[in-house]
Amino acid sequence: MLSALSIRDIVLIERLDLSFEDGMTVLTGETGAGKSILLDALGLALGSRGDAALVRSGAERGVVTAAFELKPDHRAFAILAEAGVESEGELVVRRVQSADGRSRAAVNDQPASVSLLRRLGGCLAEIHGQHDDRALMDPAMHRDLVDAFGELDDVRGEVAALWQTWKAHESALQEHADRLERAEEERAWLEHAVQELEAVAPQEGEEEQLTARRQLMMNAERFAEALDDVDKALAGDGTQEASLNAGLRKLERRQADASGQLDGLIGALDRLVVEMNTAKGALEEARATFDFDAREQADIEERLFALRDLARKHRCQIAQLPGVADRLTQDLANLQDGQGHLDELRAKSDAARKEYFAKAEALSAARRAAAGELDAKVMAELGPLKLEKARFLSDVESGDSIAGPHGIDRLEFKVATNPGAEAGPIVKVASGGELSRFMLALKVVLAARGSAPTLIFDEIDTGIGGATADAMGQRLARLSDTLQVLSVTHSPQVAVRAATHMLITKMEEVSEGETADARLVTRVTQLQADSRREEVARMLSGASVTDEARAQADRLMRDTG
Repeated sequence: MLSALSIRDIVLIERLDLSFEDGMTVLTGETGAGKSILLDALGLALGSRGDAALVRSGAERGVVTAAFELKPDHRAFAILAEAGVESEGELVVRRVQSADGRSRAAVNDQPASVSLLRRLGGCLAEIHGQHDDRALMDPAMHRDLVDAFGELDDVRGEVAALWQTWKAHESALQEHADRLERAEEERAWLEHAVQELEAVAPQEGEEEQLTARRQLMMNAERFAEALDDVDKALAGDGTQEASLNAGLRKLERRQADASGQLDGLIGALDRLVVEMNTAKGALEEARATFDFDAREQADIEERLFALRDLARKHRCQIAQLPGVADRLTQDLANLQDGQGHLDELRAKSDAARKEYFAKAEALSAARRAAAGELDAKVMAELGPLKLEKARFLSDVESGDSIAGPHGIDRLEFKVATNPGAEAGPIVKVASGGELSRFMLALKVVLAARGSAPTLIFDEIDTGIGGATADAMGQRLARLSDTLQVLSVTHSPQVAVRAATHMLITKMEEVSEGETADARLVTRVTQLQADSRREEVARMLSGASVTDEARAQADRLMRDTG
């Protein structure tokens, strides 16, 4: 429920902090006192569109903070978790509207987008008015209300999942059929392309390897000259290595008599001979690597040309040719054995379609039963609301052409307000006052099914009075048994039904300072017994409160106490 509302610098409200209890709260006051400002401020916190005009004159920004106490399993926490916003216990939403038109939002002091605030607002509170009730104005929501009443969300979820499965199979079937059709038209080209690719057989990373080898061969002459110089240096006049070996053997024969003085020299000469032999071996390997082979170079050039020609034909990079070869080979295989796979995909699609429609028809039957029960309950509420001659029905149309994630039904609320008249769409037939009463009847029937935990009614009793207003008050009070109800009202019959009564007034306030400026401000006062009787009496008699009005207020409060 909405537990607190804090408003700073919004229109006529400079500073206002309100606390709310569960049950039913009414907000009353003279026309123009600022009741709509409260609702505009709350709407801003719930994600409605911002407007610089909402900021109080002279202020840089307006701020609205709304706190909600929710059950741990409330859907709002799942929405926040999905958005990566931490939440625990109380949920606090804040909206800052700047005078320059910019707006920002926060949830539990964590920055949030206005779209997230709007999603949260839809499940935190509903604001209903005579001319702004989306649940009744939008036929697309009528089916949702019936499903909520019939507690069909689980079945509807199963139907939506089956719909997605069917459509996925159908898409795979269509894609394969289209591919087969294209492949059949291009069979000759496809066979030639596969043969050509198989003949060349492009390999992963081949272009880089060939290019590197080609580059080496192009520089082979320069490498060969350097290797020749090294060879000459190692070979000398041809006697260098033999002389070293002869000298090393002589030293080794006299090593024992030299008391270790020749050990260092003998070790160095031994290593020198070994390294010279190693260098000669490496030199021969290098010669083999950089040996110029005109035939090999020609083969490399020819191979690169063939690869580039293929890449140009298939409009791709050389590195992509192996993938192209795999794809075209698969296309040809599909064409050769495509009908069998097509039949397999068709069987899967048909099975998924059959399973979807079986579940969708079961949902449709349950939905029609729920709609009939809803209609009967709504009709039972219409008499006391002075709509006893009206007729309410949920018009359900079913068919394969309507099929979708929601099932196979299209549903729209229709009413007839006069006996014998044909029922028509509720939004076209019902007047503003009638629409609000139909909406209230629906809300009473739906109660906690499909409703946000807080319902706000904005002057839905305008233009009615007496027994009809009393009936509306009774139903708002019944709603408050399971939901928090806030009602902006001009009806004393509604006001006396509330557990909490708040009075909204507009007064002139003189600012302190050297220059005294008078300004209009809105104030909200929670009324107690005597002050509440006085406000009910004002609502009964108008600006001049009489003793008779006070006595009548006493009777109303006593009779509904």
